[in-house]
Amino acid sequence: MWLFLAFLAVPLIEIALFIQVGGLIGLWPTLFVVVVTAIMGTWLVRSQGLRALANLQGSFSRLEDPTQPLAHGAMILLSGALLLTPGFFTDAVGFALLVPGVRLAVMRQIARRVKVQRFSMGGASGPQPRPGPRGPQTPKSAGEVIEGDFTEVPPSKRPNHPGSGWTKH
Repeated sequence: MWLFLAFLAVPLIEIALFIQVGGLIGLWPTLFVVVVTAIMGTWLVRSQGLRALANLQGSFSRLEDPTQPLAHGAMILLSGALLLTPGFFTDAVGFALLVPGVRLAVMRQIARRVKVQRFSMGGASGPQPRPGPRGPQTPKSAGEVIEGDFTEVPPSKRPNHPGSGWTKH
């Protein structure tokens, strides 16, 4: 229901703002403002998006929780979509999402409503099953016997080149 109301309210707000601003400053200045905010927004989204991507890569390399950099990146992406959408209301919301403090406040509000059941990062609690060609495989115990067939290779087989010195021939 909320999504339906948003899709109904946002265009109505934009139309009303276009009429009000257009009546106040005229058609061409209104269109100029819309184009300039789209260009400025694109530049800001690009620069902040690259910074958010670097923060995300840094959190992965430090094996930290990537939730906050991912949320920042998602809100910057949403900001870019809003800034490219013609309108004054969407531009105001898009520019607001480019402010890190606003993004943190939005994340706090969302975090209050989301309950994380479980979070773990790569094998910190011991050996984890690893997927292989035959599905997940568990580590073998030390005394386990593995049966198999073998063929003995005769030792007289030598390579036909002198070798690099890195291997025994």
